[in-house]
Amino acid sequence: MKKKNFKLGVGKYYFNIRNGQQTILITRGEKSDAVYTFLSYLKNGKDCEWLGCWNGKSFDETQSPAAA
Repeated sequence: MKKKNFKLGVGKYYFNIRNGQQTILITRGEKSDAVYTFLSYLKNGKDCEWLGCWNGKSFDETQSPAAA
């Protein structure tokens, strides 16, 4: 597993987009923006993984918005 060279922001929402062997981490400050962007990528046929809100130690709200 490759080490990330940055720290995750507390209170921000994250999701991954898998594109072949690359994984792109997307972040948004507001939940509504994150959900809208996540659902847009899903609608366009991208392989996405919802991570949730970072609390400093782990992810909260890990339920995928598409399943909610």
